[in-house]
Amino acid sequence: MSNKKVIFICLGILLTAIVITSIIFFTEPTAKSEAAVKESAMLVNVVTAKKGNFKPTIVATGTVRPVEDVVISPLVSGQVTQRAADFSPGGFLKKGAILLQIDPSDYKNILELRKSELLQAQTNLEIEMGRQVIAEQDLQLIEGDTLSKKQQDLVLRKPQLNAVKATVISAQAAVDQAQLDLERTKLRAPFDSHIINQNVTVGSQVAPGDNLGRLVGTDYYWVEVTVPLGKLKWLSFPNSEEKNGAKVKIRNVTAWAENEYRIGYLDKQIGALDNQTRLARVLVRIPDPLSHKKTSEGNHKLIIGSFVEVQIEGETVENVIRIDRNYIRNNNTVWTMENQKLTVKEVSIVLTDAHYAYVESGIENNAKIVTTNLSTVASGIPLRTEADSSKTNNNQQEVE
Repeated sequence: MSNKKVIFICLGILLTAIVITSIIFFTEPTAKSEAAVKESAMLVNVVTAKKGNFKPTIVATGTVRPVEDVVISPLVSGQVTQRAADFSPGGFLKKGAILLQIDPSDYKNILELRKSELLQAQTNLEIEMGRQVIAEQDLQLIEGDTLSKKQQDLVLRKPQLNAVKATVISAQAAVDQAQLDLERTKLRAPFDSHIINQNVTVGSQVAPGDNLGRLVGTDYYWVEVTVPLGKLKWLSFPNSEEKNGAKVKIRNVTAWAENEYRIGYLDKQIGALDNQTRLARVLVRIPDPLSHKKTSEGNHKLIIGSFVEVQIEGETVENVIRIDRNYIRNNNTVWTMENQKLTVKEVSIVLTDAHYAYVESGIENNAKIVTTNLSTVASGIPLRTEADSSKTNNNQQEVE
């Protein structure tokens, strides 16, 4: 095939393609607008702000620890001859109950020896008192004016009398000490106690300073809580030992059900910050932490060292608007709906607790707070609510 024929064929194909494309382009259908599209406002949810007086709930965390915590140690040495059955880890003992008995034999013998020494000293005193009578008679036979005061004391045997009296006092003190050592062979619980550790048993040889066990009191436990410094002024501490501080709910979030808690009371503020968190430390007191009393039956027992959550009832915050803290936006702002439009307002917050922010100024009472999260935020954006949409639909139905 010649080159001319190839060229003619190519031109023909090209012209045909142009004609077909032109026909398709000029004959395609055109989209027509059948109805006008109306730009609608964004649909949002709102809540009405109410001003009033509110009690905040300050939520913090802390660790359970005992109020009374002692290590039992003997004051005398000897062999343990008896041990209370309840003096074992987990046991309970009343105040004054005997924990251990150290062999008292040696101490009884020492006491008897000291009593005999006291009796001998008292006998010597009686003898000396008889000599005193004779000395006074001798002094009367001597011309008293010729003797000095010192010479008269020697004649009356006053130095000998003082020496015998000193011996009696020393012997009495020795008896008292021997009696005290004998009593110390019985180790007693210093308070109503829960036994944490027990390091001794019958037959053990003990000496002063030995660690025989650890006891904690059962009347009260403390929860040591850390709170921000700015929230201390909203906490109410007792003015005296007879009064309770603010009410506190204690929860072990990992072990107890959501509606289970113990009741305690603010007790003291520790005058030093936590070294790591630099937060203030306060103590919450929980009565009957091990639920021994009838009034505490059914309550969970607190365990020393447990990490718990506390909900402290704060002082009343007056004349503020309480808002869910989720509705506080960036830079302490709140979205409000005014005249069907979005308004961004900066607010002044007095206090924030676990659930709410307490607003002092920036929004008015009965303001409509926008709770819906918006992708576009700018003052003046048109807004509507479900109630507004319902009214619009009703009006359209009436017109039809």
